Amino acid sequence: MADYIEGKRPIIEALRTDVPLRRIFMADNAKRDPLIEDILRKARRREVNVKMVPQSKLDEISVRGSHQGVIAEARRFEYLGVGDLIDAAETYAAEHGGRALIVLLDHITDAGNLGAVIRSAESVGAVGIIIPNKRSAHVDASTYKSSAGAVAHLGIAQTSNIVQAIKRLQENGFWIAAASEHARDQVWDVNLKGKIGLVMGNEADGVSRLVLEKCDLLGKLPMMGKVSSLNVAQASTAFMYEWLRQNRPSDQELSAGDAGK
Repeated sequence: MADYIEGKRPIIEALRTDVPLRRIFMADNAKRDPLIEDILRKARRREVNVKMVPQSKLDEISVRGSHQGVIAEARRFEYLGVGDLIDAAETYAAEHGGRALIVLLDHITDAGNLGAVIRSAESVGAVGIIIPNKRSAHVDASTYKSSAGAVAHLGIAQTSNIVQAIKRLQENGFWIAAASEHARDQVWDVNLKGKIGLVMGNEADGVSRLVLEKCDLLGKLPMMGKVSSLNVAQASTAFMYEWLRQNRPSDQELSAGDAGK
């Protein structure tokens, strides 16, 4: 099923954040206001085809009924295989003192959370993310926005079975650590050095029992305030930066990262 973006401002934002677009449908009677002109200008710059169609065509495509005379069709995201990420992790570890991070998301359903996790993962130098191919958020136009474009710089793999993906990582020298409020140890007491697969759970239920049983390590974040928990994107960021802290990169690596921003 195609991923459509409806409305002038959402399409301008998609063009601005480099969402890969296949084409843009524009009503042949659309008023050439400043927003339409901006879309046409940005589309030309990015070499995205703009096709003029009858208003009825847009009404037929529209899901929300708020297209404002313009709808963009995004390209289907190209996922990697789990093996591709493992190979990339081996190369990364060989070049970075044995450290590598792959994040596994156990049926996270909110695309905004997915994008935020991707953004943090890219920031700490993670190799990639593994997500289920069913009952899970997938990479769409909103993910590009919430990840601030980081989705274009991080490997993302889909799997039909998170447990099997964990097993493959373990067979390739990864220790699997899960975030769980039921863990005995706080995150900074968990050994996250080296090649780590970090499992983060569903927004409502956390990491499933079957997945937890396959994990080598469990950790939790201390809660000092009145709010009982963080959302999965915030918690993921805290865990990922603890991994980075324990695998301290050299000053040279940090300087190279800063230079690339």
